[in-house]
Amino acid sequence: MSSHVDGNILAGPLSDLFRFDVTTASARCVSCGEVASLAQAMVYVQPKAYVVRCSNCDDMLMTIIDEGDATQLDLSGMVWMHVPR
Repeated sequence: MSSHVDGNILAGPLSDLFRFDVTTASARCVSCGEVASLAQAMVYVQPKAYVVRCSNCDDMLMTIIDEGDATQLDLSGMVWMHVPR
């Protein structure tokens, strides 16, 4: 295994990854294993927050929280996300 570099190396690949319509991405739910596009998810809008739930089992896939000077993104309800190019 080669030696490591710091996380700054991710600036290029991650900026490429997040420059698309994320609703076209599909994700696998941690709870039930369902694979579906994010456009199919159930989204509950709160002031300054979005709670994204699996359309199959209703468990949380992700949350997006507007903290004013930053955004908190919790993807713990997903096993993975597939991003089309």
